[in-house]
Amino acid sequence: MKLQRSSRLALYSVLELASRPDEQLSASDIAAKFDVSLNHLAKVLRDLGRARLVEAVRGAGGGYRFCGNARRTTLKDVVEIFEPITLHDVGGFEPGDKTEFGASLAVVLGEIDDIALATLDSITLETMLKLTNRLHKQPKSV
Repeated sequence: MKLQRSSRLALYSVLELASRPDEQLSASDIAAKFDVSLNHLAKVLRDLGRARLVEAVRGAGGGYRFCGNARRTTLKDVVEIFEPITLHDVGGFEPGDKTEFGASLAVVLGEIDDIALATLDSITLETMLKLTNRLHKQPKSV
């Protein structure tokens, strides 16, 4: 599964903010960490704010902070803000799609879509933070 850049940036931002619940981070700090355009990040943060996952803190020492529930918010919840997650291709037909092999392949690809969607819906931000901590703390092999 390939996510759009905005979806990935939203996931990075939400995870970064959720990993530091007692801090406000500036958009420029987040943009620098993930090497992305500040303008693009500002749009993503605005949409996350509308979804009530982050809030802007104004004034000196202001920035953004996570205000969602990391135990309940799933990866799917974040991704759906930025792109539709559709089950099965709703686009036009490709050569071969209307054949018996095309129909069989569509069944398999549909199952893959179902699994991907179920996975995104089953992994919370809290689970991702635990995974990140576990992977980051592993000793590096030589």
